[in-house]
Amino acid sequence: MNIEEIRKDFPILKRKINGKQLIYFDNSATTQKPVQVINAIKNFYETYNANIHRGIHTLSQEASEMYEDAHKKVADFIGANDMQEIIFVRNTTEAINLVMYSYAMENLEKGDEILTTIMEHHSNLVPWQYVEQKKGIKLKIADIKDDGTLDLDQFKQMINEKTKIIAITHISNVLGTINDIKKIRKMKKDAILLVDGAQSVPHMLVNVKKMNCDFLIFSAHKMLGPTGIGVLYGKKELLEKMKPFLYGGDMISKVEQHKSTFAILPWKFEAGTSNIVGGIGLATAIDYLNKIGMQNVRDHEKELVKYFLEKLEDRNTIIYGPKDPEIKGGCISFNIKGFNYHDIASLLDKSGIAIRSGHHCAQPLLKRLGTTGTCRASFYIYNTKEEIDKFFDILNKIRG
Repeated sequence: MNIEEIRKDFPILKRKINGKQLIYFDNSATTQKPVQVINAIKNFYETYNANIHRGIHTLSQEASEMYEDAHKKVADFIGANDMQEIIFVRNTTEAINLVMYSYAMENLEKGDEILTTIMEHHSNLVPWQYVEQKKGIKLKIADIKDDGTLDLDQFKQMINEKTKIIAITHISNVLGTINDIKKIRKMKKDAILLVDGAQSVPHMLVNVKKMNCDFLIFSAHKMLGPTGIGVLYGKKELLEKMKPFLYGGDMISKVEQHKSTFAILPWKFEAGTSNIVGGIGLATAIDYLNKIGMQNVRDHEKELVKYFLEKLEDRNTIIYGPKDPEIKGGCISFNIKGFNYHDIASLLDKSGIAIRSGHHCAQPLLKRLGTTGTCRASFYIYNTKEEIDKFFDILNKIRG
């Protein structure tokens, strides 16, 4: 990876904040966009803009083909069988809600169980709380060990014949913990396995066949793509049995006055006018990542994490989650004794450094860790060791 050449593709990195060169370490929240993605979006609106699946004129046909090709590109990227297993939604949260409404609410009965973990983002917890309240199922939440890794022994003990859904994050957005999905899959093969890949798909090789997950969800904006579009992968045999999540235009095959039949996959789950340009932007982002190589992306982040952690070690600094880069994604959460996490983020911002502070949409986990929030630095393909050095020049002055 030629990081300096990569950085030239990201216009926002030239910006100055408070007179200082921007250092962007908030990539777990959203990533910046390369000119290739920006230009693809601009080019669509200037050259191809039309609604899809609704016209025989040239623009509509071209737009439809580009949008369908985007589904194919996503399918190839994660190792799915074909584009029929790829549903475009607004974001990760909507993808989980689709599974919750169209699968869990339709198939689970009182007494059934859903197993998740304490390290989940709210988007992979709150929907299951709703199922618990409405259907009378039991929601079970597995704990973590002191090092921030999942307690797999406890997790396995919590699985029984009543476990119908296992919903788990691939990489924690707070701890950076990488969960062993293959090992979890083997614990109960007949349970539906939903994997939150929001923090993994952008950062490492992910193959749905090798994981043998039933559903995988992720968002475009965390992998160089635009906001407003996410992905639900689902095994075809499951998706075909599920009822639509939204009803109306473009998800139908035939409509009569009192009944309708629905379109084939994936369109059955994509009602109304889609985020066409979002899909095209995501496809362009995948092209960009494929050119770099996902193994190179992962190796670069491991190197940055190792370098950052070595500098972060200090008697006044609390580090949350694993410290081994081999089992940790590209985010690091920490607190400095005697300082509020928001104050640290504010002081860093004065020097042009963007990090995240707060509960990171994971309040149960933060409570388990004994804090109300943390600072979080998270990296991506355009970050460098030189930026980390500048970060610690400022942080060391703060922590004394």
